[in-house]
Amino acid sequence: FGSRSCHPTRTGTGQHRVPSSTGAARAPAAMVQAADARKIIKKRIKKFPRFQADRFKRMNPAWRKPRGIDGRVRRRFKGSTLMPNIGYGSDKKTRFRLRNGFYKFLVRNLSDLEMLLMHNEKYAVEIAHNIGAKKRKEIVERADQLRLHVTNRNGRLRAEEGE
Repeated sequence: FGSRSCHPTRTGTGQHRVPSSTGAARAPAAMVQAADARKIIKKRIKKFPRFQADRFKRMNPAWRKPRGIDGRVRRRFKGSTLMPNIGYGSDKKTRFRLRNGFYKFLVRNLSDLEMLLMHNEKYAVEIAHNIGAKKRKEIVERADQLRLHVTNRNGRLRAEEGE
């Protein structure tokens, strides 16, 4: 990236500036925090690319184990592509966690929310992609009553004419 930065929240000095928020349908002020504030440490963030997927357009970059008899990658030669193995796994206590410390819980209707009645410090609600605007609004309102964090609360939300 060099000295110039094309990222909107980064300045050239390496400091992050906080983007100004316009407050459109924001979460309530007393939103609950995750109970377990353990730091999530990833051993590797980069994806493992498939060997030689950069050379052929027809080749999917998703990882496939090389099985050739002479393959450099399979034989783990120095300087060749790394292969994923069990050592790259996440800590069992922080696996599948979102960055805010919650676990994701997919919700399709209001009755799914009731399951999280006593677990608002562990699970965050994610509304399924195929839920319409009317049901989404009901789910978000009920989640606020139960003090649940909704990850995609602004999906399919239009500015109301009364505001």
